[in-house]
Amino acid sequence: MTPRRRRQLIAATVFGAIAAGALAMIVLWNRDDAHQVTLDEARRRLHSTSTEAGGVTAPLRPATGVYRYTGSGTDRLDTPPKEQTEGPDMPATVSDEPGGCWRFRIDYSSNHWQSWVYCPTGGGLEERGGQTYQKWDFVVFANESTTTFTCDSSVTIRADQHPGDEWQQSCHDVTKTTSVSSGTYRFVGDEHLTVDGRSVTAHRYHRDRTMVGDQVGQEHSDVWFAVDSGLPVRNQRTITVKTSTVVGDVTYREDANFQLASLDPTG
Repeated sequence: MTPRRRRQLIAATVFGAIAAGALAMIVLWNRDDAHQVTLDEARRRLHSTSTEAGGVTAPLRPATGVYRYTGSGTDRLDTPPKEQTEGPDMPATVSDEPGGCWRFRIDYSSNHWQSWVYCPTGGGLEERGGQTYQKWDFVVFANESTTTFTCDSSVTIRADQHPGDEWQQSCHDVTKTTSVSSGTYRFVGDEHLTVDGRSVTAHRYHRDRTMVGDQVGQEHSDVWFAVDSGLPVRNQRTITVKTSTVVGDVTYREDANFQLASLDPTG
């Protein structure tokens, strides 16, 4: 083999390796590694908190346990471009909190969950805070974050509400960033929904929130809560948040929904 032919062969081999590596990187980058969380996984997590399933429900306090939800959605980043899916199975848990409160956590996927703490008070229901977890796999590294928030004033169900009534809600981040989410919450009215062949009466609300501080953005949601237990029955939302980073502004967008699929919790 001549020296020229040998150089051509080496160049072709190197180019082929680079192309194969680039193709593999593209495949891995575009891979959606988020998967559904199973009822068994949610059940094991709930049992690890020593919360017994079932029990008698009180007004605006659902029975503890694992509930079956379904839904769909997409989480997107614009820089670097990346997206992952939610659902279709989304198990949720209800667990006890101090002071007669309860925590509702729903697993949108293995890479994304959210929880809220609710407290019955004065014939209504207040949101006191919660957490949001997300994980992004960027092939060479994974980014995980858990945001904890508390609510200064966030009445979820008001005892004397009438269709068309509006009031303000406000929550703020208490982790590394300083962000405040606030806006108008409007009671639309009561609606009858069907869950697993059974009729459920639910309060429907429309929520508009603006986020300011280290993160800026908007949330537009329609949410439904069971009239008797306060259990979330349906949620439809669009969230857009911009964060300043060392590589510039990064915009996150979430278009998603979930709905209750079974009224009875499992242990």
